[in-house]
Amino acid sequence: MAETTRKIPMPKSLTEGQLQPQPEMLAVEPKRGDMTIGIPKAEVLQESRVALVPSAVATLTAIGFNVLVETGAGEKANYSDHRYSEAGAEICFSRDKVFQSNVLLMAAPPTMDEIAMVNANQFIISPLHIPTITAEFVKKLQEKRVIALAMEYIKDENGSFPLVRVMSELAGISVILTAAELMTSTGGGKGVLLGGIAGVPSAKVVVLGAGIVGESATRVALGLGADVRVFDNDVYKLMRLQRHVGQKLNTSTLNPYQLEKELLNADVAIGAVHSKIGRSPVIVPESIVMKMKEGSVIVDVSIDQGGCFETSEITSLDRPTFVKHGVVHYCVPNIASKVPRTASIAISNIFTPMLINASNCGGLEELLFENYGLRNGVYTYKGRLTNAYLGRRFGFKHTDLGLLMAGRS
Repeated sequence: MAETTRKIPMPKSLTEGQLQPQPEMLAVEPKRGDMTIGIPKAEVLQESRVALVPSAVATLTAIGFNVLVETGAGEKANYSDHRYSEAGAEICFSRDKVFQSNVLLMAAPPTMDEIAMVNANQFIISPLHIPTITAEFVKKLQEKRVIALAMEYIKDENGSFPLVRVMSELAGISVILTAAELMTSTGGGKGVLLGGIAGVPSAKVVVLGAGIVGESATRVALGLGADVRVFDNDVYKLMRLQRHVGQKLNTSTLNPYQLEKELLNADVAIGAVHSKIGRSPVIVPESIVMKMKEGSVIVDVSIDQGGCFETSEITSLDRPTFVKHGVVHYCVPNIASKVPRTASIAISNIFTPMLINASNCGGLEELLFENYGLRNGVYTYKGRLTNAYLGRRFGFKHTDLGLLMAGRS
């Protein structure tokens, strides 16, 4: 008897589909998200900069962004409301409306009153002036569950800090010109010309830090004829500085004996030390400042991170100096506000491409997920403190942002 072949029944859904035309699978462009950018008017520290200039606004509105500019936000940088309106921005007379934007771009840290106006999941991108930050400030941001980024800690693809770099270049040029004025009798100094003249020795300038601020300051000081000494613990930075300047310089590592010797003879001391994570280190103790020449000048560019001179205290553009132990101190955290138009263009050049990238990948939070350099700037994320330095300073619990981003919904 022949063995019968047993057939296994197959569902039609598994067989017929192979014979049907298949839909074409096209790449789906990421959703651009309805991003609204708010540009409020700065009202602290005599801040004159604006985070986006009209040309940047025109670029962003052309690709679909909504930009809300508070009336008068660009006036101190010589940008009128009319210019912003012509570029496609909406001019707002209500601060509340501006502060409802998805992304707030600010040229100065938000005040407590401004934080009260924001909502959960909003982005606040602004400087983080370490000396002015309080525990209450951090708690309020956590309560509001916003995503707050410090401009100066955002990194680019090369691992450098783009905003710090451009503002440092600007500050380095400005501080030498400021110091030269402070050394005059009308500026509160002893009436010394920075560059000297025939038969009269040049003023001695000591620069702490061989980064961008230090390099820019050194270039200008040498151009004016000053006698310059540069200190930094990174020998490679000192070598790079000499190559860029194009001449031999008197340089040294931060040897305490040598540093004290030079500071006691200095007419001008520039603090240009930048920290990657928190407060700048205090390099010059008060005991050395007490021994410096009367009428000498300290310009502490590091004051936005706490300052590298122990005697430094934060000042403002309307009252930029104070005298301690006979030494004139200039400790303004937003030096770039002295030239707000140039500074505003520089800030726009950094954040316009970043916002375009955010639009292309579906929003700023998506870009945050993909971009480690941008994440480096985050210090509060939806109710969590993510900056280790602030956590240690105020005794708060902090959480690694990478863990929070990995568990996002």
